Amino acid sequence: MAFTCGLALQKDFDWLVGISKERIVEKPNNAKIVFEEQDFDGFLDKLKAYLEIECLGEVIEHSWGQRVIRFYDLDGHIIEVGEDMKMVIKRFLSSGMTMEEVSARMDVSIEDITRLLNG
Repeated sequence: MAFTCGLALQKDFDWLVGISKERIVEKPNNAKIVFEEQDFDGFLDKLKAYLEIECLGEVIEHSWGQRVIRFYDLDGHIIEVGEDMKMVIKRFLSSGMTMEEVSARMDVSIEDITRLLNG
């Protein structure tokens, strides 16, 4: 699977790296790749369409407000996709929270929030 950013995930890669299929350990849980997604809800809808993807529980929301989901890729590695932090701030502000409330919830300064929104 190739992404527009240049990242590619490959299934059945034993021939590529010179390791026999027997030596590849299923679901090693020793590495995790993390991505942020601007349209997190849209991503979740797309993820549900792939019935062969095994999720590690439901969507969780961290104390700072970022929603994430974890699942195994087709080779058994853990992938975490989280809501883009800029989108978390926008979600909080659109729900009626003040900048001060957002700052307290995320434990960051208002200046950092402003910089993230404008950057």
